[in-house]
Amino acid sequence: MTAALLLFAAAMTLSAFFSGVETGFYRMTRLRLVMEAAEGRRHAGVLLRMANQPTLFVATMLVGNNIANYLASLAIVMGTRRLLPEGGAWTDLLVPLALAPLMFLCGELYPKSLFHLAPNRLMRRWAPASALCVVLFLPVTGVLWLLSMAVKAVARQTPQELRAGLARRELAELLVEGHEVGLLRPVQRSLAQNMLDLAPRPIRQFAVPVQRVPHVTTTMTRSEILRIAQRHHRTLLPIEEPRAGRRLVGYVRAVDLMLGDPQRPLEPRPIVELSERLTCLEALERLAHHADPLGRVTGPQGETLGFVTGRELRRALFETA
Repeated sequence: MTAALLLFAAAMTLSAFFSGVETGFYRMTRLRLVMEAAEGRRHAGVLLRMANQPTLFVATMLVGNNIANYLASLAIVMGTRRLLPEGGAWTDLLVPLALAPLMFLCGELYPKSLFHLAPNRLMRRWAPASALCVVLFLPVTGVLWLLSMAVKAVARQTPQELRAGLARRELAELLVEGHEVGLLRPVQRSLAQNMLDLAPRPIRQFAVPVQRVPHVTTTMTRSEILRIAQRHHRTLLPIEEPRAGRRLVGYVRAVDLMLGDPQRPLEPRPIVELSERLTCLEALERLAHHADPLGRVTGPQGETLGFVTGRELRRALFETA
């Protein structure tokens, strides 16, 4: 009987641990982890590495919970058979039902509530144990990881992308409900829905193709460049160096040409490089961080696919239906 009680206590402890850590994983602040990892705190580095592999970490918690539930069931059967050897099938059925509320409270509800209230502090405390479980369960979770890769191959999306799509759909439904009950104005709802629509779309869809963007050279005069800008209605123009194989050296602003000293040589501004894999919002953040310059969208080989500005992206944000 003692062995059954010890096994049941161990199973409840494991269930509480895995349930709580899973909740804490979703609740912990990633920005705080990045800052603490930059300060050299070891636990933050461990948690950040696990956060970068969410599929593996969640699979570890699920496997751990299943093991804990199996051990709890085994302990209940062992204790029942020892206390009531003549009980039969009804005893094996009723005793687990009677203990189910206790198992739910101690193994699920209370741990999840604690980690929900203090996720960062508790996750720091249990980071080493979580990392140890990831390593121990790797043979099993590796199979689940392969299954996730199979889902990606079939759906052409990762499980994280599928979950993100579902989350965006749920958020869109909340916005509609908020508008219907009067919590959101039409312009607020439209802006939020536009952001949800633009968030997953690649920046390449918004870039002006390189063939449609007029280029100027460092050998042109200011007046020539201004005429090209006025003719094509462009305020930012990429500039090339013809003596270096027409290499792109930056961009010039029409306002600088109009207000600057005509005697001074042209001083190209640096272009922000934007990979085609970036989303619209990621590209907009980078352009805003550099005071809205001209962005060059590049392909996998570094070739220029097109150009985009922060103004064009903001216009798409307000105009997309």
